[in-house]
Amino acid sequence: METERLIMRRWREEDRAPFAAMNADPEVMEHFPARLTRVESDELIDRIEEQFDRLGYSLWALEVRESGEFIGFTGLALQTFEAPFLPAVEIGWRLARPAWGHGYAIEAARRAARYAFEEAGLDGLISMTAERNLRSQAVMRRLGMTRDPAEDFDHPRVPKASPLRRHVLYRLTRP
Repeated sequence: METERLIMRRWREEDRAPFAAMNADPEVMEHFPARLTRVESDELIDRIEEQFDRLGYSLWALEVRESGEFIGFTGLALQTFEAPFLPAVEIGWRLARPAWGHGYAIEAARRAARYAFEEAGLDGLISMTAERNLRSQAVMRRLGMTRDPAEDFDHPRVPKASPLRRHVLYRLTRP
């Protein structure tokens, strides 16, 4: 898939090293319980690719069209952990720090949402993040997602003592 400035594609072997570097960056991973090791990062790519094979969609690797540079991912992930609003498909993104502030996340998220509704036939999407992750929440709002604070929740996969445990939930329904 493509946008004006990005190519959204399946993962390649050469994406593994820059993806691992991105997942080890403390600023990129600020709103996650932990940074990922190279092994954990590679395992995430393997799970992403398995979801592509199983569902036909997942988290697309993002490449800047002009330079060919890998900058992160945006896409759709089936979430099945225990929560009242699940199972559901989440739209999400993670970009390397040099790619921040260029509008890439919203550009790719709009294309991923269009894919979800027009090609995958989904009726709705969710997105969630730690309550203090204001940058991602801004992308969610620009995407047209809405939040009902009554649906905010403590993420069961985040340690109870962590300040990241409280999550906000946003929704987007088929236009």
